[in-house]
Parts: sequence; structure tokens; C-alpha cells
Amino acid sequence: MKLKNIPTTAPENLNKKNIKKETLTIAKEIGKLSRIYEADKRHALLIVFQGMDSSGKDGATRETFKYVSPNIVCAHSFKKPTEEEFAHDFLWRVHKHVPAKGKIKVFNRSHYEDVLIQRVHNWIDEETVTKRIKAINNFEELLQFDNNTTILKFYLHLSKDKQKEKLQERLDLLRKNWKHNDNDWEEAKLWDKYMFAYEDVIDKSLIKWHIIPADQRWYRNYLIAKTVFQTLKNMNLEYPEIKHN
Repeated sequence: MKLKNIPTTAPENLNKKNIKKETLTIAKEIGKLSRIYEADKRHALLIVFQGMDSSGKDGATRETFKYVSPNIVCAHSFKKPTEEEFAHDFLWRVHKHVPAKGKIKVFNRSHYEDVLIQRVHNWIDEETVTKRIKAINNFEELLQFDNNTTILKFYLHLSKDKQKEKLQERLDLLRKNWKHNDNDWEEAKLWDKYMFAYEDVIDKSLIKWHIIPADQRWYRNYLIAKTVFQTLKNMNLEYPEIKHN
């Protein structure tokens, strides 16, 4: 699989206005289903967002779950490990953040950072990468069979040109200045290494990745919301009944 062969934009025949309207409708339906999902308490749902800087992980979270109660959904972003986290295995800090039944958890960046940024910067060797990918597959399998967790993994597929445009906006637009980080420009220089690392992770993952074209926010949001909605719908959720004697 080569990411460069996959489009980062929407098909030309799509109507932006209609798609945005449909996305809003889907988001409302996600909100309705989420209330049944919370009451049903048979399932857990983990959403994993990965992508290059400025691919829109925050925006995708906001637009997909805008009608879901914060009692049901919450997000966690994995930053550089603390000293305590470094003193444990790399999945130690992840396990305590996975969702309970009836809850939805969004990972804005995730346990995959430990085989992406660490690999790109040569902080770990290839043998460690191989072992960690195996451990991740086993970890995700554990979540599935032991807690009935559905895992949706989205790679937000941004083009190099669009990333440059978005990073520049953080310098030029006052309302986006707070997002600016000099290091994002340095990481962008490692684009080819990141693409190789992502391709390898996607190829070796036992749970499929959804490759989401991310150059146009409206199309990105639509594809993600549609996938989440269909996943919840397929759970055949039900409100529990009171059992009368």
C-alpha cells in the first residue's frame, strides 16, 4: 500500500453544500444513537485518529460528536511520555484511557505514536518496532474480546501542499496563532519517513485502517461521521427493559 497513490481530495462530482448538510444530519443521528448506546452498556467504542500535523484530528472529533453528551464521549491526546510513563512498558499509559462499556473514547494521536515518531527519529530500532506492532495488535485484540470494544482507526490523509498551507495559516491568522509550534515545521521535513512508517503500520495492522482524504474538511468530516454512524447502527442497540416478576 502506497499512500501517495490514494487521493487526498473528494471526488469532483460531489456537491459540497449537500455533503455538509448530510453530515449535519448524520451527526444528529449519532447523538440520538449515543444515548441508546450509553443505556445499552454492552459495547465500548474506541476512535483512533492519526495523521500529520494539521490534518484535522481536533476538527474531526468536534464535528462527528457535536451532538453527543460529554458524559458519553471524551478525547485524550497522547503527548511525550512523562518520566513515570517512560518507566513502564509503552502501553501502560494507554490502557487506563480505553473506554468502558457505554462510553466512547477518542484518541487524538494514540499508542501508534510509539511506532511512528519514535521510529522516524530513530529513538527505537527496527526490532523494537516489530515487537511493538505485534504488541499493539495483541492489545487491540484484548480490548475486542475481553470488553466488546469496537475500534475504529482513521488515518487522516493530508497532502504535503495542504499541510504547508494549514501550518502557514497558524502564523497568518490571529485566531489560529495559538496552534503554532515551530517544531511542526521541522517534523514536516520528515514527510517521507513518516509516510513509510504509516504505510508499514497500516499494512501490519490486524484491524483495518480507514484512509480518509483530509485536504477538504467537509469531505473528511462526512466520511468519518458516516463510518461512526454505521458502526453504532450495526450494534443493534436497545434500551434495557425493567424485568417484572
